[in-house]
Amino acid sequence: MTGLEKMISQILEEATSTVDSQIAGAKEEAAKIAEEARVEAEKLSADISKQSDADIAIYMERIKSSADLQRRTALLQAKQEVIAQVLDKAYEALSGKSDEEYFDLIRKMLNKFVLDSEGDIYFSEADLKRMPSGFEKEIEAVATKKGGKLTLSKTSKEIENGFVLVYGGIEENCTFRSLFNTQRDALQDKVHQELFA
Repeated sequence: MTGLEKMISQILEEATSTVDSQIAGAKEEAAKIAEEARVEAEKLSADISKQSDADIAIYMERIKSSADLQRRTALLQAKQEVIAQVLDKAYEALSGKSDEEYFDLIRKMLNKFVLDSEGDIYFSEADLKRMPSGFEKEIEAVATKKGGKLTLSKTSKEIENGFVLVYGGIEENCTFRSLFNTQRDALQDKVHQELFA
């Protein structure tokens, strides 16, 4: 299990109580809609009692379908909101790590994203200021191990966290937000499976 998966798993556990209450609320709303539809159907049934049984059955089926559609729509919307909240909390947790945890995560990302080419690496101004002593040497060592060369730029990039790799004028955005956006569909599927399967 990767560090990101562990973080997401931990946040998922914290979000379970919120998820349960939102799902319960969505179920109550769906039951309320179904009850209102049933009451409305009974009222309309009394009003049109002179119509044929076939017409009444068709109308009741339409009301039932409409109530079911509204219930499913409400549940889907509640699930999407919960998933978005979980992913936002996961991102906030990554962004809010201590300096030590943050740079441990950066080390793992370097091992994954550094290429066997010559390039430059850029960090935010805040990260350049809080960078641990000797971290530049660690960056160079990772690049050398991969068969490349990576130079830490003293010029900062306008990024929130993570880093940007530049190889031959081509930038690879390795910020947390970019990684989250790239993996958003897969992360949403994983959160959905964990919470609602």
